[in-house]
Amino acid sequence: MRAGAMEEADHTVLLAWESEQEILKERLITCNMEAWQNSPHFTGLERIGGVDLSYPKEDATCACASLIVLSYPDLEVIYEDCQMVTLDAPYVAGYLAFREVPSLVEAVKRLQERDSSLMPQVLFVDGNGVLHHRGFGVACHLGILTGLPTIGVAKNLLQVDGLENNESHRGQAKELQNGGDFFYLKGSSGNVLGAALKSCQKSLKPIYISVGHKIRLETAITLVHSCCKYRVPEPTRQADIRSREFCVKTTNEKQKPQD
Repeated sequence: MRAGAMEEADHTVLLAWESEQEILKERLITCNMEAWQNSPHFTGLERIGGVDLSYPKEDATCACASLIVLSYPDLEVIYEDCQMVTLDAPYVAGYLAFREVPSLVEAVKRLQERDSSLMPQVLFVDGNGVLHHRGFGVACHLGILTGLPTIGVAKNLLQVDGLENNESHRGQAKELQNGGDFFYLKGSSGNVLGAALKSCQKSLKPIYISVGHKIRLETAITLVHSCCKYRVPEPTRQADIRSREFCVKTTNEKQKPQD
C-alpha cells in the first residue's frame, strides 16, 4: 500500500475509534451504584481485581494480559490469570483501549466461566478513566464492556485540558505530607478530572486516580488508598508483577533448545 493510502486508512481507523468511544461514553456512569461503595468501611466488598499488560522486549505485537483478584480487606491473591495474547491494534496515544481492552475483556469472561463466585466487585486499571483527551480512557472502556465498576490508577500525569506536570503541580505534590493526602486535578475547562494521591507514607510521588465506571471519585480515592502497601495499589501491582514474571517465563521456555 502506498504511503498516502496507508495514512488515509489510518485516519479512517482513528475516526472509527473516536466514534466508538463517543457511543460508549454515552453509557458511562460516574456515581456509586453498589451498596458497599456508600459504606464507610466498604462493608460488603470482598473481591478487588487488578488488570495489566506486560510486553516482552523482543516483540511488540504480543503481550501478557493479566487479571488478578484479591480478597478485601486482606489483599491476598485468590485468583490469577496470565496469558500471552496477540495484539491486533497498534499503539496510538488516546486510543490505548483498542489495543489492550479486548484481551482484558476475555480474561474477565474466562473468570466468569471458570468460577463466577470469584468475580471482582471492582477493577483497578493501570491507566486512566475520565482523565483522558476525550474523557474516555481505558478504565472507562473496560468498565462499559464488562459492566464492572472500574478505577483508573496511573503512575504519571496525563497532560490534558491544561493539566501540566509543571513547577506548580510538583509544588502541590510536595505538600502532600501523609498517606491518603490528595488534591483534585481541575482542568482548564473547570471540570475535575481526577486526583493526585499520596498513596502511602513512603511514596515520594503521587499516583493519579480517575473514575472509570460506576463509582464516584471520592469513593475511588478512599478505596485506592486502602489498597496501598506501596506506591502502587496491590491489585495493579500484583497484576504487573505476575504478568512480567509470566513474560520472562514464556520467553525463557521459547529459547530452550529442543530435544
